[in-house]
Amino acid sequence: MTYKAAKARVFDIISKDDGDDRASRIFDLLIMALIVLSVVSIVLESFDGLARQYAAAFRAFEYFSVAVFSVEYLARIWTADLLYPSAKYPRLKYLASFMALMDLLAILPFYLPFVSADMRYLRMVRLVRLFRLFRVFKLGRYVDALQTIVQVIRASASKLVISLLLCFFVMLFSAIIMYTAENPVQPEQFPNVVASLWWAICTLTTVGYGDVYPITAVGRFFAALISLVGIGIIAIPTGIIAAGFSSALNSSEEKQDSVKKYCPYCGKKIQ
Repeated sequence: MTYKAAKARVFDIISKDDGDDRASRIFDLLIMALIVLSVVSIVLESFDGLARQYAAAFRAFEYFSVAVFSVEYLARIWTADLLYPSAKYPRLKYLASFMALMDLLAILPFYLPFVSADMRYLRMVRLVRLFRLFRVFKLGRYVDALQTIVQVIRASASKLVISLLLCFFVMLFSAIIMYTAENPVQPEQFPNVVASLWWAICTLTTVGYGDVYPITAVGRFFAALISLVGIGIIAIPTGIIAAGFSSALNSSEEKQDSVKKYCPYCGKKIQ
């Protein structure tokens, strides 16, 4: 087998199976199983008893899964020119893609402790190990529903950014108002605008923990207005995403209808 043929075969295997390639189907099932089991292991390791009793088993599984994910990551970099045949720098294009970043974050926490033995650095690494949860996003290659979610968010990105900026400015404006009204009587609860943001976030998201609340008449008046505004503000991103899903589902149904209305052999419209 030539070099080009070997690369093409590897590319076919690591690409999503279309139903005709058994090796590709087995590879997809292996990766999906490893992703699910990785998340399960993270949950089980949170139990001290299980973590101590089966520490060797958890460690061995982590070594195995990281090895498989690392080989997959390198194989995708190697075959990037087949994925982006018209790109000038196909490997750089792949490395900058969303799924490539998820692939990297899925294995990066494992290799970071080998970079430095400094204890302060290792404490930070423990937090970075939470990035193992990004392995869930690797399922996006194999689950159509997750691909639809990514497509909807990508298509609505500009609208979502605008709505999130609006939410931020409303929260900042609310924090400034409550700081001005409540700081003279509650300096511990509203010491500054940044601390007042906690109250604004809880109120605008309708969580309302009740640990910080206004006691002045002016503060309560504005708190009531802010609470009502929060219901509409938080609903904006939800509405954008819901509209995106509706559009995506309608587009999918139209494609299915077009397939049904035309003969796949002669191309004539089916009455």
